[in-house]
Amino acid sequence: MPIKRDVIVIGASAGGVEALEQVVRTLPVDLPAAVFVVMHVPPRSVSLLPRILSKAALLPAFHAQDGDTIEPGRIFVAPPDYHLVVERGHVHLGSGPKEQHSRPCINVTFRTAAAAYGERVAGVLLTGELDDGTAGLWEIERRGGVTVVQNPEEAAFPSMPLSALREMEVDHTVSLADIGPLLGKLATNGVGSSVKTEDEGEEGLGMDSQLTDLTCPECRGTIWEIKRGNAKDYRCRVGHTYSAKSMLAEHVATQEKTLYSALVALEEGASLMRRLADDFDSELATRLRYAAAEREEQAKTIRGLFKHPLSFEIG
Repeated sequence: MPIKRDVIVIGASAGGVEALEQVVRTLPVDLPAAVFVVMHVPPRSVSLLPRILSKAALLPAFHAQDGDTIEPGRIFVAPPDYHLVVERGHVHLGSGPKEQHSRPCINVTFRTAAAAYGERVAGVLLTGELDDGTAGLWEIERRGGVTVVQNPEEAAFPSMPLSALREMEVDHTVSLADIGPLLGKLATNGVGSSVKTEDEGEEGLGMDSQLTDLTCPECRGTIWEIKRGNAKDYRCRVGHTYSAKSMLAEHVATQEKTLYSALVALEEGASLMRRLADDFDSELATRLRYAAAEREEQAKTIRGLFKHPLSFEIG
């Protein structure tokens, strides 16, 4: 029996405003589905996305509020610095740990929608950098939902669509112009049921996990490696979660920050030792000047590392 996909979750990042405008512009006014939109925005920014989408769409768009009732024909937008959590019949705004170094995080909304509504969910992943949304799409697929990805050839930033296409079999890879009509068809007419795997709860606790010798880039807590199909996620004891690609990117950034901190500490230490040397007896003064010279050499070594930056492109 065809299943109507009446819970639609859409994720976007870099280049997402224009892409979202195009998608919502072609959604039917009588869409029998609720739409949830997550786009990465800075935590203390003023988001105008609901206003922009309301002007483009035939449906009202607004920032979701904690406890809002889920109703068809409405576009719920994740507000800055809150995860948009989809629960049965209502939404919840969460201020829990960041995932993929983001809050709101696309994976959170996709994953919770899949846990709450299973095969009634249609997940859409649009333009963006790195790979937020891939794990969430995988959860939607795992629970029998439909997965849709923007054609990466037309995406302003193709990394997110490409990541999903590399890691899983997506149901539909389409242009922006075709996504709205496709969603309208899925919500109105439905499609046959996909194969649904065993329900393991929202957090995927049934998946294999292994403690690693890594620490979280955000809080330095211990990290568990969690198998997700053919891919891996990394989650700390607090709940910060990363894909393999975002874990690599964050650790590269952390390495650079740590080196800068070490450089400052060494140079400040050398300066302090030279400043205080004349305040002590000659023996201690000599030791301080020698230690200052050592720290200055160590600082030079670290400065030399910055001639060959650690950062690199992670596409």
